[in-house]
Order: sequence, then C-alpha cells, then structure tokens
Amino acid sequence: MKLLSIIVPCYNEEEVLPLFYDEIRKVMAQMQETYPELCFELLFIDDGSKDKTLEILRSMSLADKQVRYISFSRNFGKEAGMYAGLENSKGDFVVVMDADLQHPPAFLPQMYSYVRSGEYDCATTRRVSRKGESKLRSFFARTFYKLMNKISQTEIVDGAQDFRFMTRQMVDAILQMHEYNRFSKGIFSWVGFKTRYIEYENVERPAGTSSWSFWGLFRYSLEGIFAFSTAPLSFAVLVGVLICLISLVLLILFVVKAVIVPDADLRFLAALCILSLLSGLQLFSIGILGQYLSKTYMESKHRPIYLTRETEKTYRSRQGEGQ
Repeated sequence: MKLLSIIVPCYNEEEVLPLFYDEIRKVMAQMQETYPELCFELLFIDDGSKDKTLEILRSMSLADKQVRYISFSRNFGKEAGMYAGLENSKGDFVVVMDADLQHPPAFLPQMYSYVRSGEYDCATTRRVSRKGESKLRSFFARTFYKLMNKISQTEIVDGAQDFRFMTRQMVDAILQMHEYNRFSKGIFSWVGFKTRYIEYENVERPAGTSSWSFWGLFRYSLEGIFAFSTAPLSFAVLVGVLICLISLVLLILFVVKAVIVPDADLRFLAALCILSLLSGLQLFSIGILGQYLSKTYMESKHRPIYLTRETEKTYRSRQGEGQ
C-alpha cells in the first residue's frame, strides 16, 4: 500500500470546508477504485482561525479516521502551515492544496499518474489566466515573476501554484531547509527535482473570501525577493554610483553657470540639491540593508516556525477523559 498525505492549510475557512471535504472524499473514492494500492490521510492545518474552522475539523476528525489536524497557538501564516503539514505528513506521496477549491481536487488523479510513472518527482498546476482578479493585482503579479526571474538564479514559473503533488524524497529535501523566513514558491524551485506543469484556467472560490489582501501579497513578494536574491544590494551600489555622477554633472553645470552669470549666487541651491540626492541615497541604501539585516536577525533567534495548540489526538484524548 502507498499512503497519500493531503495537506490543507486553513485560515477562517468555515464556509468552504464542508464543500472541500465532500469534493475531496469523492476524488479519493475514485482514485482508490483506479489505484487500489492507494490509501489516504487528510491533514488539515488550522492557522489560528478565528471562526468555526477548528470546530468543523474536530467534528470531521471524530467522524473520519482519515482526518488529522494541527491547530496553531496563533496565526503563523500559510508558509508555516505548509511547513507543519510537510513535517507531520506520513505519506509516500504528499499533496499541498488550499481548502478554497481554487486548487481543484479533480486534478489529483492526473497528478498521481505523472508522479507514479517515475518520470516526474512533482506535478503542479499553473494558471494560464487570472480571471476573477483585479487588473492591478494581475499586473503586479506578472511584474513580480518577471522581476524575480531576472534578479534571482532560482527560476519561478509565472502562474505556478502551491498546489503540488510530490514524492517523499522531494518533501524530505524541502524539510532540510529550516529557514524561518520562508518563500515556498522559491523553495520548490530551489530544491530542483523534475516537475510536470498542468495548465488550467483560474477557478473562483465557491464560498467565503480570501484572506490575502493586496498589501499582504506585496509583503509576501518582498519576502521572496529578499529570500532568493541579493540583487537589491547591488542595485543600491548602482544607484549610489549614478547619483554620484548626477551630482558631479550638477556641480559642473553650477560652476559653468557661475562663470557665465557672475552675479548669481547659486551656492546654496547647489548644496541643497547635492545634499538631497545624497540623503535620499543613504536612506534608500540603509532601508535595503535593514531588510536583509532583519531577516538575518530573525534567523539567528532560531524561533520555531510554528507552535501547536491542539491536534486530533489531544482532542480525542480530552473527549475520552470527559466521558
């Protein structure tokens, strides 16, 4: 028998969880008919939800022995949720997918066929359109991927998602990266392994709302840039050289103008321009250095990526004691 672990990070997903559970159970039943060697575990990661997500997971785990869950002590973010799922999964194969059904469970049989063949270590989906997203959000997303692939040696495919079907070997490789500031899209690419991309049209959520705001995605994109590229540091150097050249040109222009118009007192204006340029450069460079320093500072603390408050085992134990 081969165990397939399906990891589902959740944050305030009470509206969509029952829909997801019904859909994934249908796909699991179909896959067991086609591939009798497969058995399953559903591992939900409750990322400190403030709604009834945890209550639903408790009920599901009592009714279905294939359901496991880990509930965090607070909201640690999706990256921590994925890491916790990978770390606690038991499967020979591991899937990471969202609960909002924007990662269609219907793709699982196709993904398994690719990985099962031995030709690929990973199968993942890639959106070929951003239907349903705002034009501004789509523009910044595409710009981010273009920028990342220019400044980083790690290629990140535009539209590639966290919805991934992986071998245990690939999962173990990912778990060797213990960094606190995680950017999984980059990590998936960095570890290598042969990946098959499945293209599909964007699917909208059937219920609930996304917890990702525009600024949340913007901060996440910065996390990716600082995690997988040192280009901003080089950029600061280039900007410094450029501003020095501009300052030199301005000085020459002021000297020439002072010679042509002897009565004009341009010293104060020249000093103001130069000071403004240099001050802006210093603040910009310090900001970039501060970002890298802050990441190094957080890594040096060796804080845990997540903290567990409850699992299905501790809940069942409490229920047994209560009875």
